[in-house]
Amino acid sequence: MTTEISAAAALAHPAPVPLPVTAVTCLEDRAHIERSTTVLLAPGLQRLRLGPVTALAVDRSLRAELRTEPGPAPTGEATGATVLDARLTRTWTPRAPGPPGPGDSDLFHRMDELEQQQRLAEQPIQRLEARLALLSQLCADLLTEIGEGTGHGEAEPVRWSRELDRVEAEQESYGEQLRAAQARREELDRQLQEVLAALAAAESQPPELLAYVELTVAADHETSAELTVSHLTPCALWRPAYRAAFTSETEDAPGSLRLESDAMVWQRTGEDWTDVRLTLSTARSALAAEPPRLHEDVLTLRELSSGERRTLDVELREEEISALGPDGPQAVTGELPGVDDGGEVRVLRAPAPASVPGDGRGHRVPLSAFTVPAGAELASAPELSPLVTEVVAFRNPADHPLLAGPVDLVRGSGFTGRGELRFTAAGAPAELAFGSSDGYRVLRETSEVRGSTGLAGLGQRTVLTRTVRVHVSRLSAPDEQGEQRITLRERIPVSEVSAVEVRLRKDECRPAPDELDAEGVLRWELSLPPGGRRTVTLVYEISASAKVAGL
Repeated sequence: MTTEISAAAALAHPAPVPLPVTAVTCLEDRAHIERSTTVLLAPGLQRLRLGPVTALAVDRSLRAELRTEPGPAPTGEATGATVLDARLTRTWTPRAPGPPGPGDSDLFHRMDELEQQQRLAEQPIQRLEARLALLSQLCADLLTEIGEGTGHGEAEPVRWSRELDRVEAEQESYGEQLRAAQARREELDRQLQEVLAALAAAESQPPELLAYVELTVAADHETSAELTVSHLTPCALWRPAYRAAFTSETEDAPGSLRLESDAMVWQRTGEDWTDVRLTLSTARSALAAEPPRLHEDVLTLRELSSGERRTLDVELREEEISALGPDGPQAVTGELPGVDDGGEVRVLRAPAPASVPGDGRGHRVPLSAFTVPAGAELASAPELSPLVTEVVAFRNPADHPLLAGPVDLVRGSGFTGRGELRFTAAGAPAELAFGSSDGYRVLRETSEVRGSTGLAGLGQRTVLTRTVRVHVSRLSAPDEQGEQRITLRERIPVSEVSAVEVRLRKDECRPAPDELDAEGVLRWELSLPPGGRRTVTLVYEISASAKVAGL
């Protein structure tokens, strides 16, 4: 016996053709998925049903393209196939009720067994609670009878005592049974929660909502074609991550740093990405690209009052210094949400096919790695932190920038902690902090003296003298030998107005700073022997004219 399907039925209900994921471009908060397969086309108009695909696919982003092999057709005409219509259709198939089947896992069978035991354990609890409620009512009725009988002079103490003892004994017996049944139910609840957690960690439920790609295709003659379907989907994102392994300098070899760049990819699209060409982009497709609205800005001139002419308001502000390249600094206005790409879209590609399961967990995909010479120094900025930190400095040798992200720090002894790498342009210097040293103590003290110079009305100036003392102590083991060098950094204000002057008193600084840059940062190189102690004194003055207010 054979079953025949008419052409009209085949056109209305075509069999689905598998459409695997072959390439993924993961954006900051979504993914662009590309699927490819080979289809055999019959001459004329036909409908193709492909999938299933993720139900989260964005309908308006669906694109389909057919590529046929070049060559003459049997009739001498050029070959060709055209996609006339492409759309997504969705079907909902809920799981059939009933016990698990033979194809389900042992965890699923265990969950069903525990749920049945829970239902059975609930029945004796309800019966015992009902009995205890009846006994409580019986005890209340008996006490009422005792009160009424005593009031009428019909005392039966022997019977009343016997009945009360019997009720209390039954209450105690059923109470113990109820507590045991409740303990049994709580134990079943605990076991069920453990099984549910194991199911969530080890298995994923098959999706009930599925989507299919339906194409209407017109072909000149029978041919095979390469079909490419692409679309956007949410619930996928990526972030850069790094692993830095530092090798300290020895007598035989200089210090080096190996930096491995990875991508942490999360996706919960309902399907797995297996051996796909993975591309990572920092493009933000969700941001609106509209020009700003223009509003009228009226400028007016007015005469300064006498008080405004006599005073000049100034204020101290904190400004972060950042260098995006070897040629000059650039002010940082704030951290960007998500991936920090320096304001320019960056595209990275995985060197090998990658697989990312759709379990919602982070999966590490290797991108690149390099080894560069690196030097380490013990650095301290007492104004910011009382700790002495080992800082490893290097230059980015890659031809692309390093995006900001967390770094797993590794030394010869293994994993030592986690740090942060800021956005680093190609060829720019970068620093990684490998943790603080417990062998140093830093104490910072500040004092301030306010005075004035000159006569009132004849060039009088306010002088603010600040003294900063930093005490550095080295706590070493008894067998420790040799001096260690520490880089100490302090800062002084930088004036932007001519009415305020900042002057470093070098003759009063002990010791004199080794360097003072244009940003007001001073640097000392201190050598401390085992158990040694050094004190650094910094003295500077801020001089302002009489019309300056705000200091």
